[in-house]
Amino acid sequence: MSSRRDLLLSHKMIQNNYYVYITTNPGKTVLYIGVTNNIEKRIAEHLQNKGNKRTFAGRYYCYKLIYYEHFFDIKQAIQREKELKNLSRKKKENVIKQKNPGFNFLII
Repeated sequence: MSSRRDLLLSHKMIQNNYYVYITTNPGKTVLYIGVTNNIEKRIAEHLQNKGNKRTFAGRYYCYKLIYYEHFFDIKQAIQREKELKNLSRKKKENVIKQKNPGFNFLII
């Protein structure tokens, strides 16, 4: 039987998963960088918002996942998101190519 401490630690572990991710549109001409604690849900939200002019990802149809990094600390994830956003397009592409050389659409 799990103790209250074990349950709290388990809950904390679930909450401490953060992802910096890059999505693109079907033509791979636009990149969107974000951070989330639930990548599956977030990608689904991007898909639901495709064509929505009120959001960047929606306006440019950025719902295809092509890259992500996992973090346990939200501060590190946010810092990495900022780093990636400040890179040139070419440098962003080089980061993606390190893990996904073919720019394939990833399935989570």
